[in-house]
Amino acid sequence: MRRFFIEQSKIASTKIFITGSDAAHIKKVLRMKSEDSIGLFDGRGFEYEAKIENLLAESIEVSITKCFLSASESPVMIIVAQALLKDKKMDSLTRQLTEIGVARLIPFTSIRSVPGPDKKRLSTRKKRWEKISIEALKQCRRGHVTKIGETITFNDVIKIDDECDLKIVFWENESKPVNGAVQQVHDRHYRKILAVLGPEGGFSKKEIEDARACGFVTASLGPRILRSETAAVAACTILQYIFGDMGLKKS
Repeated sequence: MRRFFIEQSKIASTKIFITGSDAAHIKKVLRMKSEDSIGLFDGRGFEYEAKIENLLAESIEVSITKCFLSASESPVMIIVAQALLKDKKMDSLTRQLTEIGVARLIPFTSIRSVPGPDKKRLSTRKKRWEKISIEALKQCRRGHVTKIGETITFNDVIKIDDECDLKIVFWENESKPVNGAVQQVHDRHYRKILAVLGPEGGFSKKEIEDARACGFVTASLGPRILRSETAAVAACTILQYIFGDMGLKKS
């Protein structure tokens, strides 16, 4: 069943309308008709089955026939703080992290990161990343959108607490893998993890020292040097495998 995003506020309405590009796609590409069924999701964990009632000139009226909670979320909440990358790389990374199951993405600037755009352009980029995340949900069948944070500094990142069970920086000069960096990794249940990944130029030693002073552990992604966007995907896949739902089922 095809899935489309619907704002939660619209679900409460007596009449529910799908508009914009989704409406055009349903009519002109999928050529769906009245009485056909579609899936809806609100990005907050609720899924809906709906029936098309009317195909109007610029919208589609639907009615909800079933509501249920999404069952595709990981048991571990992964928050990724990623040093700003160039536009297309950040766009692609947003989609991939959404597919992997990352709960939040926080862009940040660091000593060696690409120059950050002005506030107006950052706001535009944030809106684009939010849209990309929603589009990714349609394909990967998640129920929760990856929340995009405001762009902050590295110093702000390492001060984030958020009651995280694990705060980890992936660093190319570290030799210990994740399960070596975290003590008793198989004996604890991690429910919230903050993972920090650097820019193309890597972190400075001072930044690593500051992070460790704030309670972060450092871990390696192996002996090969990865591109920043590759590193983020690899790191989150490892975290989901060890702590989440991409590995062996935990007893």
